[in-house]
Amino acid sequence: MAEQGVLLREALGSGLRQARTEQRRTLREISTAARVSLGYLSEVERGQKEASSELLAAICDALDIELADLLIDAGTALRGVAPVVVAAAPRAHSDRLAAA
Repeated sequence: MAEQGVLLREALGSGLRQARTEQRRTLREISTAARVSLGYLSEVERGQKEASSELLAAICDALDIELADLLIDAGTALRGVAPVVVAAAPRAHSDRLAAA
């Protein structure tokens, strides 16, 4: 087994922070949209707190990124293959248009 590297909470936090900063959004904007305290969101981004799956989903929704993409990128980081890179592009609008 490989030696201890990046923790899952660190990889997830790094991916969330990268997505947020690429969108040029503030912690306050995301914390408000995700309905989580600013301090807790900051701790999640720094890898100091383990976020529940529900909280991760809410943060991803606020960032308009897919939770699955965040998890895939975190898994890649855990393998030590590449840095965490979460696509910050908005989701496809076809589902939204179909609902209209």
